[in-house]
Amino acid sequence: MSIDVQRIRAEFPVLRQQVHGRDLVYLDNAATTQKPRAVIDALRRYYEHDNANVHRGVHALSERATAAYEGARASLRALLNARSVREIVFVRGATEGINLVASSWGGTHVGAGDEVLITGMEHHSNIVPWQMLCERVGATLKVLPIDQRGALCLDQLDALLSERTKLVGVVHLSNALGTINPVSEIIRRAHAVGAKVLIDGAQAVAHMPIDVQALDCDFYVTSAHKMYGPTGIGVLYAKEALLEAMPPYQGGGDMIRMVTFERTEYNELPYKFEAGTPNIAGAIGFAAAVAWLSAQGVERLAAHEQQLLDYATERAAACDGLRLIGTASRRATVLSFVLDGVHPHDLGTILDREGIAIRAGHHCAMPVMQHFGVPATARASFAAYNTREEVDALFAALAKARALFA
Repeated sequence: MSIDVQRIRAEFPVLRQQVHGRDLVYLDNAATTQKPRAVIDALRRYYEHDNANVHRGVHALSERATAAYEGARASLRALLNARSVREIVFVRGATEGINLVASSWGGTHVGAGDEVLITGMEHHSNIVPWQMLCERVGATLKVLPIDQRGALCLDQLDALLSERTKLVGVVHLSNALGTINPVSEIIRRAHAVGAKVLIDGAQAVAHMPIDVQALDCDFYVTSAHKMYGPTGIGVLYAKEALLEAMPPYQGGGDMIRMVTFERTEYNELPYKFEAGTPNIAGAIGFAAAVAWLSAQGVERLAAHEQQLLDYATERAAACDGLRLIGTASRRATVLSFVLDGVHPHDLGTILDREGIAIRAGHHCAMPVMQHFGVPATARASFAAYNTREEVDALFAALAKARALFA
């Protein structure tokens, strides 16, 4: 299961640079991953040779662009093992996917007295849309808590579920803690009371195989830029029957079949949810990222990343004054921590001067920070191109920071 890390690193041009006179150590992958040459080349190739709008043109460039765009949809269908390309909707990212579901499906199926259940480790993107929906229709937002390890309190799940629960929203892999949630079990228990389930997979898809049919989730969202693809493009998977019954999210070009001043007839799936000119280049770059991931083998990359996380966790345990935030038994890619006497933002600045890029802040998960009683954490997050030497560089820089503030 080992990978040739140096070969992989050679495919990422951005890594061949220095920051403040030091070789770049990029450990901010949970915020966004770097892009391999294959993705960069795919974007350039589209703009240099095939740039045209899709679906409506009869000239050669438009036909090539349309084929590439719809080929990207087919790539995402295969990656997630959806039943049909009709279940794959391109969106700006996981955030827009969740907002689409909350507005379209939620606006139709959630009403006064109903309940939406989320968890205590959700990204703001899987909190705020449901708050907005509940406030608008008079529903109640309920929260499944987390424990001091950063794991869900599953023993409380059945008590929170009822016939009033219309939807359960849960993150697959926490961006703030690295916790991998038992989504299959949550889906099964939610379905038992008739609730639909949305999985936020923004962090997960680059780090584990995903099979939406095996999971039996109703909705699954992810973003390309978390999985070596471009920014501004993501995908919403939803069961076809749900999408058929949902009203459009936005109105405009390409989501229509026929328009008069008296009425509009909407387009077939998935175009009913893709108003306006789409992010064609982004979808093509997304497909290139999927191809790159598939060629490397997601499971092989995940095994390498897990070895890095295990090594970093061992180093953290031996680091005086360092407290890990998130110690659940199943974790991936994320090492979140605080260092005595050093604010995470100061720590991020000091590490930057050492050429090391980490994330410092609340990670768009303020309730998680409140749960652990910290204003923010420092977060190192790993990807396929990271090495044990970079983990060592991280801890050497942490020792310098601690000495500086001592």
